[in-house]
Amino acid sequence: MRSISLLALVAATPSLAFAADAADAPNLVDEIVITAGRAADHQSEVPISTTVLTGEALRERQAVVISDILSRTPGVTVTRNGGVGGATQLRIRGAETDQTAVLIDGVKLNDPSSTGGGYNFANLLAGDVSRIEVLRGPQSTLWGGQAIGGVVNIITETPTGPLAGSATLEGGSRATAYARANVGSGGDWGGWRLAAAQYTTAGISNFDKNMGGKEKDGYRNTSLNGRLDVNVAPWATLDARVNYSRGRAEIDGFPPPTYAFADDPEYTRTKELVGYLGARLSNFDGALQSRLAYGYTRTDRDNYDPSSSVPKTFDALGTNSRVEYQGTWTINEMWRAVFGAETERSWFRSASPSTFDPNPTPVRHAVRNDSFYGQLRAKPLDGLTLTGGVRRDQHDTFGGATTFQAGAAWSPNGGATVFRANYGEGFKAPSLYQLYSIYGDTSLQPEEAKSWDLGVEHSLLDGRLRGSITYFDRDTTNQIDFQSNSKPPAFGGYANIAKTKADGVEVEAAYKINAIFTVSANYTNMDAVNRAPGANYGKKLARRAGETASADLAVTLPGGLNGGITMQYVGHSFDTLANTRRLKSYVLTDVRIAYPINDTFEIYGRIENLFDQQYETIYRYGTLGRGAFAGVRARF
Repeated sequence: MRSISLLALVAATPSLAFAADAADAPNLVDEIVITAGRAADHQSEVPISTTVLTGEALRERQAVVISDILSRTPGVTVTRNGGVGGATQLRIRGAETDQTAVLIDGVKLNDPSSTGGGYNFANLLAGDVSRIEVLRGPQSTLWGGQAIGGVVNIITETPTGPLAGSATLEGGSRATAYARANVGSGGDWGGWRLAAAQYTTAGISNFDKNMGGKEKDGYRNTSLNGRLDVNVAPWATLDARVNYSRGRAEIDGFPPPTYAFADDPEYTRTKELVGYLGARLSNFDGALQSRLAYGYTRTDRDNYDPSSSVPKTFDALGTNSRVEYQGTWTINEMWRAVFGAETERSWFRSASPSTFDPNPTPVRHAVRNDSFYGQLRAKPLDGLTLTGGVRRDQHDTFGGATTFQAGAAWSPNGGATVFRANYGEGFKAPSLYQLYSIYGDTSLQPEEAKSWDLGVEHSLLDGRLRGSITYFDRDTTNQIDFQSNSKPPAFGGYANIAKTKADGVEVEAAYKINAIFTVSANYTNMDAVNRAPGANYGKKLARRAGETASADLAVTLPGGLNGGITMQYVGHSFDTLANTRRLKSYVLTDVRIAYPINDTFEIYGRIENLFDQQYETIYRYGTLGRGAFAGVRARF
């Protein structure tokens, strides 16, 4: 039986006044969620384990780096190659980092040019985000491939009301500076919004200073986004969105003559573009809500080594184009159907110049996937909500895949108590790299997962005290992994050789003691293991902590002064598949304070990693020590 830390016990106990990040815990009201059913539902009617991070919660936590606040949510672990800007991997319930579907306003962000086709969270800043919904467990029925671990849907601000805007200016340790501003307005005709942000830091040595790293690896990021909604008729709205970011991160590599990981001048540039054009239609007195849309993503990644005779060492470009229709038909108070069709084309180009081959022929290829899905929601009894769904995907390389979902949410007392049960299936198509690179195999089959979970949520004291517990179990088969061999030129390749299993318990609690104090908590105890035959059978999956917890105390005083303290616990994990290298457990403590000077200006400050905890999320990579930051926010 895995040992449980004192902090984890405290975080798991609702009755104690020591809690996790309030943004991560169950909300004190019956929150509306959108991602779980591709339509607006009360959280008490959703059978899927969901966490909602509101814009106000992000503001209170002074969030800048999205992956940092996601790491405090139940079932989520985050690892990063060094400081801010380093490659950032997010895993939900022990699934692989490329088995999470990531979206902005419903547009998938996963990069077709990356090895596993996943998403790198390195350049994702809070910026103009108004809401994040995290779904845990396989969600492929509604959201398609990638969603074996779950879904992270980032929703940007909606333009409403008269002309208004906001701005933030922040500075602090490691020569870090962050500035953002937005402006927009809305009315009966629709609305518009523009936003921009700039982040820069001198950083730390990505090669761990405890192993000799001395050279700081800086990072800078510029992002722009805009949105336009036009109500062309009482029954029709046209909308357009664009998000763009450009990042430059210094990285450490494997310089000659030793080719061992060390300080060097390498850096990477990443440009990401997300575009969306859509039409929303309302027919039959609002009973049928339709959406026609085109989404486009483009990720351009280049690595450079100024000390090499071939300065550009890596060149990759990935694009994704998607045309989709979604319909939501409210048949009556008992029945609702969500259905849709999508066609998606993914394309990538990749090359790795070197002194041995300065001008390699790039690998280029594209695939198409056509999908149809449907989900039926029924409310046969007061307080009981049933859902069932099916999806069919037809991939032009590996063929077809069908996934199913079924769930129930039952509240016998008007939402004070909610029982949940859900069964979900997930699949992930082989990435373009896994199919068509020199390591690829076009006969690969999709990775598949089957999962179920059971949970109960209960509230007391008119909703001021709320807690939940969920048990989950997932089996993944056909997982794609690299298999070495003695055959040139690749000496290995990708194959469906891996099987994994993950099960565990997630506990959440929140208690609004009074108008001044709010405490909240979450704790996850998870066992993620390798089930593939061989030497590593039964061993822990790499870089997945068995225990995680987060605890937060938020304070709001008369006059507007507010602040809080957050403690995050991450248990030990292993850096290798063979479990030969152990990464120690650690606790991070952050404190924050903010004061509104008037209705326009607010000053704030925080200290991250207050006790300067030394830790690793990946062996040999540095992590951030103590940092102090202060800023001013304005609304106008």
